[in-house]
Amino acid sequence: MYKQLSSGVKISITRSIATSFESYLASIGWDEGKFSMEDYMQWWQNYFTENAAWYDKVPKDILVNPEFHEELAKKIDEVIEKILNEEPTKKQTESIEKLQKQLGTNYTYSCKAEAAYVEQLLQTQLKESK
Repeated sequence: MYKQLSSGVKISITRSIATSFESYLASIGWDEGKFSMEDYMQWWQNYFTENAAWYDKVPKDILVNPEFHEELAKKIDEVIEKILNEEPTKKQTESIEKLQKQLGTNYTYSCKAEAAYVEQLLQTQLKESK
């Protein structure tokens, strides 16, 4: 069922999964101990019903079909795995190291998305300290 959707809708679904996942993780400070897949799924459901353009483009009979939900669950797993396995860029690493030196912090990060979160957090702290 998922494969029958237009490429634009599939891209939109993938983006909504990634955006909501990164937003959820930011809301818990990228703290693995606070992560709950159930909470994320609720976060994502709220996100796609309120913000995602694809939701209104998928026929209702597909949206309620259990097969579609199984395929969507697989897609969610794939997107999350990709996000968590994407290495931080050299530019991110250099920027974070510089900011941490200035602020005397020692945040850790393991993927590109988490590095973006840490970099933004440090930039905010630097602005607030001035």
